[in-house]
Amino acid sequence: MNNPQQPREYDAVLGGNSPSLEGAAVLGGIEGVKLRLKNPDSKVRIAALEQALNYGEQGLDLVIAGLKDKSWDVQNAAYLILNKRTEPRIKQILEKPNHEGLTLEQIEVITVDKFGEIIQRQPRIARYFTEDLGNGVTLEMAAISGGTFMMGSPENEIGRRDDESPQHQVTVPSFFMGKYPVTQAQYQAITGNNPSCFKDSNRPVERVSWYDAGIFCQKLSQRTGKNYRLPSEAEWEYACRAGTTTPFHFGDTITTDLANYHGNYTYRQEPIGVYREKTREVGSFGVANNFGLYDMHGNVWEWCQNHPDIEENAYRRPKRGGSWDYIPGNCRSGYSQDYSSNGRSNNLGFRVVCSGAAGT
Repeated sequence: MNNPQQPREYDAVLGGNSPSLEGAAVLGGIEGVKLRLKNPDSKVRIAALEQALNYGEQGLDLVIAGLKDKSWDVQNAAYLILNKRTEPRIKQILEKPNHEGLTLEQIEVITVDKFGEIIQRQPRIARYFTEDLGNGVTLEMAAISGGTFMMGSPENEIGRRDDESPQHQVTVPSFFMGKYPVTQAQYQAITGNNPSCFKDSNRPVERVSWYDAGIFCQKLSQRTGKNYRLPSEAEWEYACRAGTTTPFHFGDTITTDLANYHGNYTYRQEPIGVYREKTREVGSFGVANNFGLYDMHGNVWEWCQNHPDIEENAYRRPKRGGSWDYIPGNCRSGYSQDYSSNGRSNNLGFRVVCSGAAGT
């Protein structure tokens, strides 16, 4: 019987770390898998992870090591492979924070067509760290990998406004963003009060001004020792899009099965939906984007820190994402609206970002 760790007699040996040509022979056995896991091409490393399971415990150890790969795509692939396993040791490994101090969680990302029909379901992995705010209240923060994107909307996008153009390239460094808008329980834990109209501990806090949101961030920073603040508009849109270029992170349109907005209006060719006339609990639709963020479209508007066209002491500030009582076109990833900095409304809340590392 052949040793599975050694090349078989019909395996060819290919040296070096360059990606192999399609159809070319490669080093066989587990040694071949190890070699391909050193390849600079992440797609080659992902394929090698899938092959590693053919080599028992040693191959499984290679997949586990993939959780520490420099590429998030490889980490993602390794987690999805391991999450299907039933061994107790694998479950224990997946429950522990990774080498970055982040907890990994499997999510499902969906894509819809212009009729609002789901045409794709894709498993992904999101990375979070959790702040303990006391009395059982926590704040989950999602890791947002830095990158470059086109900010604004293309000229042919339905509902597009002039201030969404021209599209321009923006590079955003890595940061963390709230998994959900700040809830009433979280706001109460930090400030000691709850100004919301639609009272419920797990609904988003609303009726907060831009200044109120800033005070919350200051107090949260003092409590945790990290740098919490409101997102810039570029950070918000980059995080919302999560690599997509469609009007909504889930595709070409929006439905009230996916988000909370004024469902008596439609965006494209989706059916008339439900008008709930109030906020909903955060995360209640179970629809995440590729970064593991929920409720980026609808429910409540979210304050942003600044606007590139106004001064720091301007009276008005931008808000993003739309809300429960706005038409679907105002919930698009690229849509922005200014509002009085002192203004408070039952459709306006906020989401925090943190520029510090999870372990600090």
